[in-house]
Amino acid sequence: MNILAVDDDKTSLKRIKGILEKVSPEADCFFFDSSLSALAKAREEEMDVAILDVDIPELDGIDLGGYLEELNPYINLIYLSERTDRAFEAMNLHASGYIKKPGTEKEVKKELQTLRYPEIQKKFKRVFAQTFGNFELFVDGQPVEFKYKRTKEIVALLISNKGAQTSNGEIIASLWEDDGDPEKKTSYLSNLRQDLQNTFKKLKLEGVILKQRGSMAIAKDRIECDLYDWLEKGNESKYKYSGEYMNQFSWAEWYHAELDEISYDMEQ
Repeated sequence: MNILAVDDDKTSLKRIKGILEKVSPEADCFFFDSSLSALAKAREEEMDVAILDVDIPELDGIDLGGYLEELNPYINLIYLSERTDRAFEAMNLHASGYIKKPGTEKEVKKELQTLRYPEIQKKFKRVFAQTFGNFELFVDGQPVEFKYKRTKEIVALLISNKGAQTSNGEIIASLWEDDGDPEKKTSYLSNLRQDLQNTFKKLKLEGVILKQRGSMAIAKDRIECDLYDWLEKGNESKYKYSGEYMNQFSWAEWYHAELDEISYDMEQ
């Protein structure tokens, strides 16, 4: 379990750190006195629980909770604050709990034992990527519809690259090869990236694509994928590679030799 704790009061933050070390020693905990730094960390790593003060400079605890929910709809928000007048706002975010400061070990332990979204929920992944045969992306069991067909192809390419950052140049080279004006393709790519961002934001999947300046990657741990499962489990996987991989994309042919070799080795 990953727990994020945010409070600009260093004394209070130290207190909650001591409590968590006692009541949840197995958890990976991250402590921040800055809401923006905490949000940056949550973009890098999925959080199961966030313990937040309400009054934090730059971005208050209620707004921070909203952003954290966009990254992970199943995050458990627990507010630990001197104020109780904003409890209604917290409940509108479907917060898991609200504790009045200073908070006791017993209160924190109780909240962690009665989470709105238990840790078992983490095993359920909303996104499934089908790569064997034709590529398709499903969210909550339904195929995702993008504004542009090429947007879906970008997602396919990122999944093929297995979590590695893929530059804009690599995306353009794969999707269009030597076809057309590179400057026009760069402009078109900006539209595709925006379409991807808008679609995933609407579906509350903002943490699935990891963006850096000039590149993107898929967050492998946030999705289920037949390819990833097969590569990890081999013959024990419920998914089987039978020579077909992302059939609708010409660039996917470059991956066939690698997958054929892996498949051959598994059969020996």
